[in-house]
Amino acid sequence: MSSSANALGAKDITYVLHPYTDLVAHEARGPLIITHGEGIYVWDASGQRYIEGLAGLWCVSLGFNEKRLVQAATQQLETLPFSHTFAHRSTEPVIELAEKLIGLAPEPMAKVYFVNSGSEAVDTAIKLVWYYNNALNRPQKKKIIARQRAYHGVTIASGSLTGLPNIQHDFDLPIERIFHTDTPHYYRYANPDETEEEFASRLAANLEQLIQQEDPETVAAFIAEPVMGAGGVLLPPAGYFEKVQAVLRRYDILMIADEVICGFGRTGNMWGSQSYAIKPDMVTCAKQLSSAYIPIGAVMISEPIYRVVAQHSHKLGMFGTGNTYGGHPVAAAVALETLRIYEERNIVEYVRRIAPRFLERLRALGEHPLVGHARGVGLIGAVELVADKATKRPFPAKRKAAVLVSAKASSQGLLVRPLPGDAIGICPPLIITESEVDDLFDRLARALDDARGELKSAA
Repeated sequence: MSSSANALGAKDITYVLHPYTDLVAHEARGPLIITHGEGIYVWDASGQRYIEGLAGLWCVSLGFNEKRLVQAATQQLETLPFSHTFAHRSTEPVIELAEKLIGLAPEPMAKVYFVNSGSEAVDTAIKLVWYYNNALNRPQKKKIIARQRAYHGVTIASGSLTGLPNIQHDFDLPIERIFHTDTPHYYRYANPDETEEEFASRLAANLEQLIQQEDPETVAAFIAEPVMGAGGVLLPPAGYFEKVQAVLRRYDILMIADEVICGFGRTGNMWGSQSYAIKPDMVTCAKQLSSAYIPIGAVMISEPIYRVVAQHSHKLGMFGTGNTYGGHPVAAAVALETLRIYEERNIVEYVRRIAPRFLERLRALGEHPLVGHARGVGLIGAVELVADKATKRPFPAKRKAAVLVSAKASSQGLLVRPLPGDAIGICPPLIITESEVDDLFDRLARALDDARGELKSAA
């Protein structure tokens, strides 16, 4: 690494507080400084090229040098660099983007509320659920159910819905009125000889038992990712969402689809909800909405919810919430251009064409001695590492098996992410080609081989 890069790394250690990082370890290790990108690749400060195997953070769908998005941002900056949507004001990009999103929605939706991130979108959904039930004079109907190993963000409210211990430890989370039900992870949690349908039925019955235990008159909403991303890329078992939604309908409980990772083609449909027969009352989205080129998120709400919210705002004199940068015209312009590109290039059909090769290579890794389970849909997948394939026995937590494999992958020029349950998440940009898919999995296979000796000696 050059002296200038070393100096920059030293500044990082001195001044930057890094998320999802052992901060003491960072003082010794320092940062991986990414300098530029092109297509599915990024380069670090030493000139090393990597395949970005997680699309940044599940988000850079169009790769790292889509000039049309740069031009959209530049043009909007030159025209109107800022305005807001408070108190009846609006801008052309916001209006056009809202119309486009409503036209793409997985189920009929009425309105779009813009924010800056997935966490803010989920926070807003929570506020809307509470506001909606207050408007209906149901002040007790406020509890929201998420799932263990879910990921819905890191703010106080969205972080409470997230069902991962490391996100909640010593942050005094979760807050009140948040509950968690079972993780729909068939490989890890199904009973012996239990089919996927039977497993799904058991989880739906457990959800109903939790609702009855808490009193249905106090339970307002259920939130779920179609595919649980940061929790380990967990796909729902057969029939799961149909069974869960039947329970929700019995007790007048809203269904919130968290499409922050799954939205915009990732699962082989425009929305994960379409892949798994989810009929949401609200949809949260972000990440691939702008191919992550600029921060933006959104919440879409159905007509019945909007009508209640609108009338209540009239009664109170205003809808008393908002974000300074929510509906930022530059972000909206970039997101709108992103959606145009998806449409022009038929990104969903492209994912469907590339996905078979991606999934073939992914499943082949299931035969590796370190891999207990390989799973995926569309262009998102994971391999779960085990010490014993026959018994599914995991490695000791102190071995940090997924962290080791991820480090070995980095040495092979592949950036992937360790996930809970010793899984390795794989989520490349949607523009990846078949030959690049093969290159990605060749590198991951070599990383698994490199890690095998160290892990097996400690198993």
